[in-house]
Amino acid sequence: MYACREIPAKILKKSLEKIRKLSVPHFLIWNFQFMCLVVLLVTRKMFSFRNKLQKRVTALNRDLPPPNEQFLFDFEQLQSQFPDQEQLRAVTESVLIALVVQCCNHSPRAEFVLFALRSLCNIGYVIWDSFLPSLLSSVSSAEISAGQGANATSSTSLSQVGMMPSSSIVSNSSNFQPASPLSSIHGIGSPVQTATDSPLQSAITLSPVKSSDISFNGQQTVQRANTLLRDNAISCLRQMSCKIILIALESNLKPVTHADIFSHMLNWLVYWDQRKQVIDDSEPSNVWKSDRFLNEWLHSCLDVIWLLVEEVKCRVPFYELLRSGLQFIDNIPDDEALFTLILEIHRRRDMVAMHMQMLDQHLHCPSFGTHRFMSQAYPSATGENARYSPITYPSVLGEPLHGEDLATSIQRGSLDWERALRCLRHALRSNPSPEWWRRVLIVAPCYKHHVQQPPTPGAVFSSEMICEAAIDRTMELLKLTNSETHCWQEWLIFSDVFFFLMKSGGIDFLDFVDKLASRVMKGDHQILRNNHVTWLLAQIIRIELVTNALNTDPKKVETTRKILSFHKEEKTSEPNNVNPQSILLDFISSSQTLRIWSINTSFREHLNHEQLQKGKQIDEWWKQYTKGERVMDYMNLDDRSIGMFWVLSHTMAQPACEAVMNWLASAGVTELLPGSSVQSNERIMAMRECCPLPMSLLSGLSINLCLKLAYQIEESLFLGQVIPSIAMVETYVRLLLIHPHSLFRSHFTALTQRSPSILSKSGVSLLLLEILNYRLIPLYRYHGKSKALMQDVTKLVSMLKGKRGDHRVFRLAENLSLNLIFSLRDFFMIKRELKGPSEFTETLNRVAVISLAITIKTRGVAEVEHLLFLPSLLDQIMATCQHTWSEKTLRYFPPLVRDILMGRIDKIDKRGHAIQAWQQVETTVINQCTQLLSPAADPSYVMTYINHSFPQHRQYLCAGAWTLMHGHPENINSVNLARVLREFSPEEVTSNIYTMVDVLLHHIHTELQHGHLLQDLLLKASSNLSFFIWNHELLPFDVLLLALTDRDDDPHALRIVLSLIDRPELQQRIKFFNVNRGPPEHWLYAGSFKRIDLQKALGSHLSWKERSPPFFDDIAARLLPIILLIIYRLIENDITDTAEKVIALFNPFLAYYPLRFTFVRDILAYFYGHLPNKLVLRILGILDLPKIPFSESFPLHIRSSNPVVCPPQDYFATLLLSLVNYVIPPLTSKSKSGSTADVSSNALHGAHNKTSATSQSGATNSSEGQKAFYQNQDPGTYTQLVLETAVIELLSLPITPTQIVSSLLQVVVHVQPTLIQSSNGLQGTSSSVGQGSVLPTSPSGGSTDSLGTNRSTPSASGINAANFVSRSGYTCQQLSCLLIQACGLLLAQLPTEFHAQLYLEASRIIKDCWWLTDGKNSQKELDTAVGYTLLDPTCAAQDNTSTAIGNIVALLHSFFSNLPQEWLEGTPAIIKHLKPVTSVAMLRITFRIMGPLLPRLAAARPLFGKTLALLLNGISDVFGKNSQPSTPNEASGVADLIDFLYHLILYEGQGGPVQTNSKPKLDTLATCGKLMEILRSDIQHLLCHLWIDPNTSIYAATHPKLVQNPSQQ
Repeated sequence: MYACREIPAKILKKSLEKIRKLSVPHFLIWNFQFMCLVVLLVTRKMFSFRNKLQKRVTALNRDLPPPNEQFLFDFEQLQSQFPDQEQLRAVTESVLIALVVQCCNHSPRAEFVLFALRSLCNIGYVIWDSFLPSLLSSVSSAEISAGQGANATSSTSLSQVGMMPSSSIVSNSSNFQPASPLSSIHGIGSPVQTATDSPLQSAITLSPVKSSDISFNGQQTVQRANTLLRDNAISCLRQMSCKIILIALESNLKPVTHADIFSHMLNWLVYWDQRKQVIDDSEPSNVWKSDRFLNEWLHSCLDVIWLLVEEVKCRVPFYELLRSGLQFIDNIPDDEALFTLILEIHRRRDMVAMHMQMLDQHLHCPSFGTHRFMSQAYPSATGENARYSPITYPSVLGEPLHGEDLATSIQRGSLDWERALRCLRHALRSNPSPEWWRRVLIVAPCYKHHVQQPPTPGAVFSSEMICEAAIDRTMELLKLTNSETHCWQEWLIFSDVFFFLMKSGGIDFLDFVDKLASRVMKGDHQILRNNHVTWLLAQIIRIELVTNALNTDPKKVETTRKILSFHKEEKTSEPNNVNPQSILLDFISSSQTLRIWSINTSFREHLNHEQLQKGKQIDEWWKQYTKGERVMDYMNLDDRSIGMFWVLSHTMAQPACEAVMNWLASAGVTELLPGSSVQSNERIMAMRECCPLPMSLLSGLSINLCLKLAYQIEESLFLGQVIPSIAMVETYVRLLLIHPHSLFRSHFTALTQRSPSILSKSGVSLLLLEILNYRLIPLYRYHGKSKALMQDVTKLVSMLKGKRGDHRVFRLAENLSLNLIFSLRDFFMIKRELKGPSEFTETLNRVAVISLAITIKTRGVAEVEHLLFLPSLLDQIMATCQHTWSEKTLRYFPPLVRDILMGRIDKIDKRGHAIQAWQQVETTVINQCTQLLSPAADPSYVMTYINHSFPQHRQYLCAGAWTLMHGHPENINSVNLARVLREFSPEEVTSNIYTMVDVLLHHIHTELQHGHLLQDLLLKASSNLSFFIWNHELLPFDVLLLALTDRDDDPHALRIVLSLIDRPELQQRIKFFNVNRGPPEHWLYAGSFKRIDLQKALGSHLSWKERSPPFFDDIAARLLPIILLIIYRLIENDITDTAEKVIALFNPFLAYYPLRFTFVRDILAYFYGHLPNKLVLRILGILDLPKIPFSESFPLHIRSSNPVVCPPQDYFATLLLSLVNYVIPPLTSKSKSGSTADVSSNALHGAHNKTSATSQSGATNSSEGQKAFYQNQDPGTYTQLVLETAVIELLSLPITPTQIVSSLLQVVVHVQPTLIQSSNGLQGTSSSVGQGSVLPTSPSGGSTDSLGTNRSTPSASGINAANFVSRSGYTCQQLSCLLIQACGLLLAQLPTEFHAQLYLEASRIIKDCWWLTDGKNSQKELDTAVGYTLLDPTCAAQDNTSTAIGNIVALLHSFFSNLPQEWLEGTPAIIKHLKPVTSVAMLRITFRIMGPLLPRLAAARPLFGKTLALLLNGISDVFGKNSQPSTPNEASGVADLIDFLYHLILYEGQGGPVQTNSKPKLDTLATCGKLMEILRSDIQHLLCHLWIDPNTSIYAATHPKLVQNPSQQ
């Protein structure tokens, strides 16, 4: 640069002339010419400063520099010489940027550059919006170049580093290479340079650091010195840039420029310390000098940031600092200004996080009371759905997070850790679905290479968490066992789950043993009084992962000793008090010792030789018991023999397995005689019947033996040459029911893996479908595998429906599909890809729509994706459905389904179209039927008809037969008709049934017009149909009934159905079924099952040509789902009296329906408000009432003579208390009252006081606390049973939803003061807060808000709370919080009628709160009161000062968290009811209510937009242009709400947790822009970045879509 100053004007002129002679484009010549002139002009002034500086050294006689004003005059002279002013501006900016980078650390030159920038900006030759981005980009490039050149400069000689550089050095190092003319045209201001030639390197050499400041220590010192020079140069460059930016901010810059500046400032601050630390050994003075440069640019950078985010202009929203990560820098410099900014970021970030989280967030855990995996997890940015995550951990901004990496990072002892353990402990007590465990498990690190499992997105529990929870459960059961509580059932259930977790790799076995041994040693040594732990470990000792861990453990000897340390000698029991459990526990140590020895014989010296000797007793007992060839009679074993066989199963599984198989085959085999219609010489051998093994014996067998036994039985069932006995099948089913976690397998998949062609084997498909249809539907639903099973069965149905003659297996598969569809309690898809028509039959299509309607109306749609898929799903079904839905049916459909169907139902009369089609072919069909069905018809014509008739004619065969009858069935050749129908494909038979029903109903209408009596016509129709289904068994009765029931648009169809189900033939069939089938609870049956004759069970149509005997299949059993559908149809048609009679008629038969509890719950919810009380009582009678945990007073309330009277408060409080005890996850913290009782133990003791099912033998306890799965197959777990029972109670009460909701809210609103008052704790509470309180009139006034003072709502009267707290085992504070959680969970299960009342009543309570309506309170008092009530979620629980508003908001949060996605559509009603919002306090309440919900709404765009609009309208009520509040409200007072709005909109734009690159959606910005037009200017400019205008909003200015397509603005 200095050399450039010395260039004479003549030389420049000659150079330009030579360039012009070359063939170079004109604009390049001009550009170079101008650049030379500008450089000469600017540097003339700058190097005058250099001359002045050199005078002090050389005393040269130079001229003084010209004044600053001269520069501006000279520049104006130059610019007049160039016509293109835009290029002049661009080149000017480029040169200035280069000078900034080079001269930033020279104070006089830097001051002149700042003056030049100001001057050129004033005359328009520096445009800040183009200059600043180029400057910042150049600064970044220069810093990168300086960093890359550090190594190059480190080789500089010591003499050069240690002194000020000479002029020649300066000249060489500052050879500025101007940007190319092409770059200048586009305004690019940073030329491409090498590291050693960069301007910043030149600036480094101009650094004012003296040589005396650098100590010499060889090469390392040189490196440190160069790095220090470079860092100081960078600091000077940043300082210079900040000064320029501060000047520029005095002007009105574009939002995109503000965004660019903000981004660079944050980047500098976050990475302020990313430089080589070369001053470790330097002198303190050097450190101080470096820090001085750092502090200067850092403070300037902070000044820029504060100017950008200041509320007066709000150039950048303060929220951008919250998501920047600035507060998380690892090495915060010791700077007060920066620390102040970080503190402010933390404060405002915590406020945003508070709005995102629910009140009592730390208490929210899954209850497992519902089948869904509900949580606060929402779809992520990648589109992965996280709905299966049971809990989430809040981020620093309150966003729900989950995932494997997050789970492993949770610190032990933290609040998140304790919350996770609370969830896991509850899961181990309540037995959720194994599918739930699979979704949350993280394979232990030590098993990663053994278990091939991809990362689990929804996982939130580490193996350490699960290990600790399992140990807690073990210790808990040990305490219960030591307290003489009968809990053998709990040990059995826990062992099943423990086996599953260990086999899945979720628990590190060695870690478990180590921690359990440590817990026992550090805790109460007397807790280990028995061998339950040894028995538990013996269950898993044969798992491959466990065996490998023991063999490869470097501390295997120490681990073995720890395992053996759990051995305890059982106390000798009295001879008269020996039971199987005591025998098992007495010998289990010996069994485990033998197993450890078998794993590694080197362990022998560490084993107890007495236990090895004791093992011989087992062998001797077995040899003695099996002496000779006799087979053990398992039905007559005494308790000692049962116990010894249990021991044998843990010691020698294979002999025990063989013994059981021998027992099941001990009755021998027999030959089954073929039916009269079967012409075959093949002999069919079947096992003779014996008794299946009882549950009391199977329950104590080792899981290892059960696995072997299930495998062996499967081989006999599906691969054997002999037809198995029903006892073998039943034993197999019982094994699966006893161990639902360990033994479950998906049968279609498992069997095809064994043998790909196994399902094509005769009888295998039938047996498998029978087991699934009549035994395992609840188990598949429990595992969440019903949808997968339905997909497998649908494929089978699709394959068989067109195959001629395969009626039996097809109808069985169809009936299974029917039951599966009714069992689903969630959205399902017929085809995964949602393309093409449904593969269902006409029957299944109709039932699928009905099931979807019931599910959506009674349980809602859980996910946003399901709402999107629903129209396509209904399109699939309607594509092949030939029926029109009647108005009577549609009126009960949920609006979501009804609207879709109404828009897709063709205007063509399908009934009329079907009749027209019949009339067109009637003549031809009647002629064919006359030849085929006349009494004297030629039998040979049957095959002619089958092979040569047209398909469109064959579907009218039954309709033609009906027409030929003329009321006289004997006119028809039933033999020929039967042969033809059997040879048809199942699809053709179904089509015949539906067309016959259409013709039949049309015939009735025609005859009525001719004057015939309806009663006579219906009687004739019933008689003729009996000919088809009973007299000659030509058609399947269940399909015919369903076809008539489906014709809900005809008034006579249901009357025909009623006449058919009331006929004596059907009643006799059902009576025969009840007598021969055994009890409904088949697993309890100890006798021998009867094998029914094939034809008697299924009739002639289905049994034709079949030889495989039935196991459980029966035509009567197939009617069960049809009867339930008939009840629905009767209620839809307002024939409730008849519905009651039908239920009474079939009540004993309905006991065989495996899902009757679900049916009762769903029908009460589906028709809520339309069922008379008498019918409700009859529906409740379907249940096995003694086994349902109804409230004690419930029967009195539903049979009340005065149904208008609402039950007392005590009833509703007791109902909620039962949910707290059995459904809500218990708290494990000790109560504040000083009680050390474990809450979980209290809950379990309460469970033990419940009456449970009687055990099957003396070996099992008569009172069990935890229910096994087979005792709760419907709905699945005991927690679900308790919750659904509470739902049934409320739906059955003869009062209005308003009364129910009001009563529940009265309990919740006043719950804490009522409990405190009842436990005599009021005086202590009142003394803690009084006149000295900060808010004497606020809710903190010792619960006076809800204790019945003259200002408060009366407390919850009618609650007998004398022993309410003691019954729960909690303190008043804990119980009040849990009751709120329980109430929210319960209300979320009720139909939407209750939700509307909840929103109305909750808003009324909030608006009526005295401290909101009292005009004497100042605005500050109201804000403080709201903050106390709603900001700290744990405050009220800790100091007994709950408020009505706080309790209501906590209830709404609990309610929202349990709602399915579809039912969230009604949530904006709460905001509407709270309007008008007249104060900031009410505005904060509104935001606090809806805040935690909005992230869930982010995936539902319309609902999110509606809710956001309501919140903005609430702001306009307080801060609107036309609002007139009683006291002025400052916009700065709601800064946290502004931050929260920004966060929500970016969360919705990202579709998940906000990232650094998250952008809002354009339509959301457009919506906000429209609504913000009504706001005051002081609040409007704080939200200005939520507009779609790029001239106002940084989000709009930087949005990719707007940048690419400005027309969208």
